[in-house]
Amino acid sequence: MRRTSATGPATRILSLDTLVRVKRDRPAPGPLRRLPVPEGMRVPLGYDAVSVPAPFGPPLLSRLPRVGCVYADPTHWWWIVPADSDVALEWPAPAHYSTGAVMPDAPRLPGLIHKPDGMIPYTPPIPLYLALCRLTGTTPSWSRPINA
Repeated sequence: MRRTSATGPATRILSLDTLVRVKRDRPAPGPLRRLPVPEGMRVPLGYDAVSVPAPFGPPLLSRLPRVGCVYADPTHWWWIVPADSDVALEWPAPAHYSTGAVMPDAPRLPGLIHKPDGMIPYTPPIPLYLALCRLTGTTPSWSRPINA
């Protein structure tokens, strides 16, 4: 969107959505390793990943009604979620949200430990978020009081 001022050249006004996309489009430092989607699966919504320390993996897995692709190594588990599943959500620590499922610090890619039967690799993000909040004792962000 451009606005023309009577006193000067046109200025561009950036919305919050534009600023979020600018941040997301910045390249990560170091070699880029991205969790792959298994062959034959489709990602119509794009994809990101949520990682948790390995001890959280089995309890989370057992609490989810539907599980998409899950990757693991000895230290972390990663769930594939639709892109932008972090919008308006504060994923509780010790979870880490990875835009684009990029893993810049990983020496190698983790192994696929769960693949759903269908063609879509996503774990629904809201049940994953709620299960993680429950395991960590965190109040979901939409349930917290607003401080003025």
